[in-house]
Amino acid sequence: MVRIDRLLWFLRFAKSRSLAQKWIAEGHLRRNGTRVMRTNQPVGVGDALTLPLKSRVLVIEILSLPARRGPPEEAHACYRELDAAGSVAIAGGTSE
Repeated sequence: MVRIDRLLWFLRFAKSRSLAQKWIAEGHLRRNGTRVMRTNQPVGVGDALTLPLKSRVLVIEILSLPARRGPPEEAHACYRELDAAGSVAIAGGTSE
C-alpha cells in the first residue's frame, strides 16, 4: 500500500506531492468509486482510480506500486486505462 498523494506523484499525474495533495483536497478523485478526502488514503494493486484531468476523466487500474518517481515509461507500466475506447458514458455523455 502507498499513500494516494505519493502515488499520483510517482505516476506523474501531479508535478509535486503538494499539488497532488491540493488536487485531493478539492474532492474530485475517487478510489474504487468512493470519494477520496484524505491525502494519506492507502492505494493498493487492483484499485481503480478516477482522475479528473483538464480535457477528460481518466479511469485507471493500478497494476503495480512504483517504488520511485521514474521516467514516464516506468510510471505508465504501473497502471492501465479502463475504458480507453471511451465507450462508457460519464456525466452528461450519451450512452448507446
